Amino acid sequence: MTMANGNGAAADFITVGERDDARRIAVALQSPASGNTLAHFVWLGGYRSDMSGTKAVELAALAVRLGTGCVRFDYSGHGASGGAFTDGTISRWLEESLAVIDHAAKTLGSRRLVLVGSSMGGWIALRAVAELAARRDIEVAGLVLIAPAPDFTSELIEPNLTEAERTALAECGQFEEPTPYGPDPNIYTLKLIEDGRKNRVLDGVIETGCPVHILQGMADPDVPHAHAVRLMEHLSGDDVVLTMIRDGDHRLSRPQDIAKILDAAEVLARGD
Repeated sequence: MTMANGNGAAADFITVGERDDARRIAVALQSPASGNTLAHFVWLGGYRSDMSGTKAVELAALAVRLGTGCVRFDYSGHGASGGAFTDGTISRWLEESLAVIDHAAKTLGSRRLVLVGSSMGGWIALRAVAELAARRDIEVAGLVLIAPAPDFTSELIEPNLTEAERTALAECGQFEEPTPYGPDPNIYTLKLIEDGRKNRVLDGVIETGCPVHILQGMADPDVPHAHAVRLMEHLSGDDVVLTMIRDGDHRLSRPQDIAKILDAAEVLARGD
């Protein structure tokens, strides 16, 4: 089955997992121009976002202008993909991310990549680069991390749980929290929080083996800018740039924010 996505490109589905754990993941691939040698982009979205969001579509448009490839997809329980959102964990969404990257490698020849991760996608990007480095079959040429939220379950959620939320987790396995980004509340499950502890990255030196550019709004109400500074300290062994946007919010979707994101992505794709 083929569907239309946010910028008019065709999107297909791949299956990740087996038997009762199988889920259909919506993937949009853009082929590079003939002879183009720039790294391809891989978009890793945030919690409850999808590949038709503004930043994802703008990244795809940049890929067209540069003549390079671009990979976008929806995690299970997000956007056009199958699966229940409440089954989602960092491990599960990481598995899907790696499956999509492998699919792109076979379909487009995408073996040199720039991972562009937004919010939770920044955490998944950091986990993915470690997994890919261990395999050594795909090169990550750089990371662009937008308001990155590594370890957000243990660093930003657990310490701030109310008694009512702790009770809901214990008795119902999840709790809800209002969000300004839509009419439906965010849902955080006990399995997400427990799995998050297994995927922590802020407990030692993070070795990505590639340049990293972090963009963080200082007016971000969801991920404090101090969290980005802490991440940068853990990336001490790498070539890291941190851009603080004084009036930037969590989404960083204003034209001036997107321009900075795309500039960073292009520099890393070119290897400048």
